[in-house]
Amino acid sequence: MSVSLPAATSPSAVARLASRWYFVVTIATIGLFAWVPFVHAAVRLGRKSLYARAAVFGAAAAVMSTLLSLAPKDAAGKTVGTAGNLLTSVAVVLGLVVVVVACVQQVKLRREILGLAPAERPGEHPALAAALAARERRTEARKLVAEDPLIARDLRVGRPDLPRNYDDGGLVDLNSAPAAVIASVCGIDVATAEEIAEIRTAVGGFAVVDDVFTTVPVGAWDRVRDRAVVLPS
Repeated sequence: MSVSLPAATSPSAVARLASRWYFVVTIATIGLFAWVPFVHAAVRLGRKSLYARAAVFGAAAAVMSTLLSLAPKDAAGKTVGTAGNLLTSVAVVLGLVVVVVACVQQVKLRREILGLAPAERPGEHPALAAALAARERRTEARKLVAEDPLIARDLRVGRPDLPRNYDDGGLVDLNSAPAAVIASVCGIDVATAEEIAEIRTAVGGFAVVDDVFTTVPVGAWDRVRDRAVVLPS
């Protein structure tokens, strides 16, 4: 007889609980170490923009530390005087702002890293939740392609035919993927996909997804827009 674990102790529940260290670090340090989760996320997701975000929170932490160090203190280390109270108050307010802003941003990052679907609404089918989560990952992958195509290429965005660790939500690169893969992902016939491959070779690659619509049937345009990307060839 098999015994199922309560939902609270299931592996996914444990993973969700353990991943909350982002919020613990940010809140417990009143924002001083809010930059740490963003460095972690940048390493895990391979996005340089997250390093820049970490630098912003690090700068805020430096300002808070400077304000606290400049506040006059007595022999016991207690803040004294109007200037001391003012500097401390400004540092605390800045810390609270950092905590709120960082935690809001960390909610989305945590879902991306764990591959979690957004919290399901009552009665929402798991398959629908998974489809919405995949769409969100495709949106994030497209942003990566636009912001840093070299990293996107290293992570093999749009190449489900190659070994990789990055989940792009089900995209295909029209400039490099084999015709059979383009046909499968975009839901078009192989002959059309092969024509796309021939055209990209002739023109040296597509600049935007819409470039292939001279070949793709109108009925498939929405599907192609949803699943295709073009990385520089």
